[in-house]
Amino acid sequence: MSNGRRRRERIALWMLAVAAISFFVYRSVDLGFRRGDERPVGGVEDVVALAQRDDLNVLFVLIDTLRADRMSAYGYERETTPFIASLARSGIRFDQHLAQSSWTKASMASLWSGLYPLRTGVTKFDHVLSEDAELPAEILSEAGYRTVGIYRNGWVNGYFGFDQGFDRYYRPMGQLRDAGLQRLRPNELGHAGDEELVGDAIEFLRINGRRQPWLLYLHMMDLHEYTYDDQSALFGSAPSDIYDNSLLRTDWLISELHSFLAEEGLLENTLFVLLSDHGEAFGERGFEGHARAVFPETTHTPFILGLPFRLEEELVIERPSTNLDVWPTLLELLGRRLPDERDGRSRRDDILRALDPAGRVREESGIEEVQFAFLDENWGRPDPERKPAVSASEDRLRYVSGTDADGEPFEALLSSEDGFTRNQIAEAPEAASRLRAAADRHLETDAIFDAGALELDEMQLDQLRALGYQLP
Repeated sequence: MSNGRRRRERIALWMLAVAAISFFVYRSVDLGFRRGDERPVGGVEDVVALAQRDDLNVLFVLIDTLRADRMSAYGYERETTPFIASLARSGIRFDQHLAQSSWTKASMASLWSGLYPLRTGVTKFDHVLSEDAELPAEILSEAGYRTVGIYRNGWVNGYFGFDQGFDRYYRPMGQLRDAGLQRLRPNELGHAGDEELVGDAIEFLRINGRRQPWLLYLHMMDLHEYTYDDQSALFGSAPSDIYDNSLLRTDWLISELHSFLAEEGLLENTLFVLLSDHGEAFGERGFEGHARAVFPETTHTPFILGLPFRLEEELVIERPSTNLDVWPTLLELLGRRLPDERDGRSRRDDILRALDPAGRVREESGIEEVQFAFLDENWGRPDPERKPAVSASEDRLRYVSGTDADGEPFEALLSSEDGFTRNQIAEAPEAASRLRAAADRHLETDAIFDAGALELDEMQLDQLRALGYQLP
């Protein structure tokens, strides 16, 4: 055998080994803790004691366009989120979690303010979140936190009011290092991807991780764009498969960030928050994508909370929760004040009850919560007429109304018991009537802020059109 042939065979074997290792890394369910998670084991008393600590940081990771039921952490058959599943196994997972809209700007205005979209007044493409809304970054900045936001979705740009309370708030720039990824994301126009965003986050943590308590908000966007690479291309080539490939790649990027926290000893004083603004439809009811309806596929989103200590086993909160509840929960855990004006409520007591059912927090009785999601189907048009899509959820039932894919009005009563697959209005008319009435009352809600309207120039409009939206 010639030396050249031997060399070619060695190279081929080496490449095969690299591919095998890459596959193992992506598939390993213990991916997140491979670099030494040294957090102590904790329990209910440690959760209570969080409010007395003055060294706690908040890492707030938002994965744009992430629907919960496509995550292995939520029971999906494909192993799309091995790291996030490992994070959930030692932390808290909210099982029935609802986003307040299927469009980023309306959803994020609600998440940050704790108010429903109709109350924030942010329902159209040119609306601005009012300065009168008190946001978590302002509360934490007042308490001495360093606050930094790194975002990649133009709908949360600072000129829409989302930079309130942040010491630094910016969109990372720079050419992609991988030419293949650039081809997969031609509309990015030189903006950095999630890999660069995570790199910026790590650099911030390297310099500022121990200087003072911090809030670091990361708004990831590769999943929105279905970006994946050779190593994450495990599930196929149809759009739904590519989404799963992209989610696997995003999971790996988050594991790298978590590993850096572990190596620097920062996990022991950090709340690691993972959630999304909305989901994504794959033709389940005639819709593709998002920002067109408020069915579960675009509003059932994850909420996973990693604590400064490990729980002995995964804690699952079964009671329905919403993105409105996220910041009231975090602020109460941190021992910080909550905004006076809010629709969401803290889920801290739900956590304590689940950890210690016979303990200090008694079960609430007589509370029947109805939770809402809303989308103005005319959000992308200057037309002032409102065209509402709304859902009203109570326990396992969800009433949804709006305009179907053919432009016709519809209503449906769905249940999580069958995966929200079948319209049950005919067989449960009383429940449908009750939730329809609740939805109608919600649509009468008035905004408490004057959202105002920003006149966008062509460059700003083009940046938003590059996300795939049709705008005037």
